Amino acid sequence: MTHKERFLAVMKFQNPDRLPHYELGVWGQAIKRWNDEGMPQDMLYMNWFEGEPYFRLDPRRFSPICMAMMPQFEYEVIEETERCVTARLWNGIVTKALKEGTVLGTRMCMDQYISFPVTDRKSFAELKKRYNPKSITRYPQWWDENVLAWKTIDCPLVLLTNGSFGLYSQLRSWYGTENISYLFYDDPAFVEEMLDFATDFLLETVEKALNEVSFDYFNFFEDFAGKGGPLISPQLFKKLLLPRYRRIIDRLRKAGIRYFWLDSDGDPEALIPLMMEAGITCLWPLEQASGMDPVRLRKKYGKDLALAGGIDKREIAKDRKAIRKELESKILPLRDRGGFIPHLDHTFPPEISYDNFLYYLEVKEKLLGV
Repeated sequence: MTHKERFLAVMKFQNPDRLPHYELGVWGQAIKRWNDEGMPQDMLYMNWFEGEPYFRLDPRRFSPICMAMMPQFEYEVIEETERCVTARLWNGIVTKALKEGTVLGTRMCMDQYISFPVTDRKSFAELKKRYNPKSITRYPQWWDENVLAWKTIDCPLVLLTNGSFGLYSQLRSWYGTENISYLFYDDPAFVEEMLDFATDFLLETVEKALNEVSFDYFNFFEDFAGKGGPLISPQLFKKLLLPRYRRIIDRLRKAGIRYFWLDSDGDPEALIPLMMEAGITCLWPLEQASGMDPVRLRKKYGKDLALAGGIDKREIAKDRKAIRKELESKILPLRDRGGFIPHLDHTFPPEISYDNFLYYLEVKEKLLGV
């Protein structure tokens, strides 16, 4: 089977010749450790989502349409000490970041978020000027060449690049998690105004691509849950997000896209029935620290929801016995039932040694049938 045929078979809950072999990425600190432990230095520039031949990861292709604001905010350092830097980033968010331990742009802890670019309708009106869907620079200058090349590729083709668009995640980046949580109740009409703008912007921006290319799936980047559950209630999800998901998915379905992934860390399980009602067909990356066990979820949702991820990074950091047990416990029960693509439940952290990583790949490949 080709990589595309194999992917589509899994999404259809069929039994392909083997499962796809995907991973998400690696912390900068892990790359440094692995370089010190024997990984070639030129592997700094791995493109994990599109497949890494050196580690025999299967290919996917993502369409590089820019969904970011244009022009971006100018980077501005507001305050800097020996330990921290407070700065306004390209997206207008002001953060305080720990400098110590930063490697290849990866920090050892999350930044402290100070302020966000939207505080009211006036600031939102100004921000909207940075989201012109007709900007000629949203599509790369080599777009036509890509369109020709994509007609013959034998791997899945994804609309947008990973992490490009979400509904809740867009609200969070404009308004902030705590602020938007209050605004859901204080001014839901303003929330709906922002969601409608985000939806319109997406659909207008991708219309050219939908008319020129056949895509296999689309991913919503949301990250709207923590270990204790979702950051938005089912009631608010149904009122605010579900109608916009449906509008987006309906248009993309008309263009031939059949599979719709949703990316959220944490435990979004309370929202899963509403996700499926909206048209989501696959949930990932199934964070194990939050109890998103793929074997349990398969028993609960059957063939109504495909799953990807679900391999506990904490177990892969232990020893070979723990690695084999973790992989076998997740892959063997689901391998021949379709609808499951196993990979780490996030990017590889520096606690995982290079030797453990290589052994993980070795065992995983045998279980996948690579």
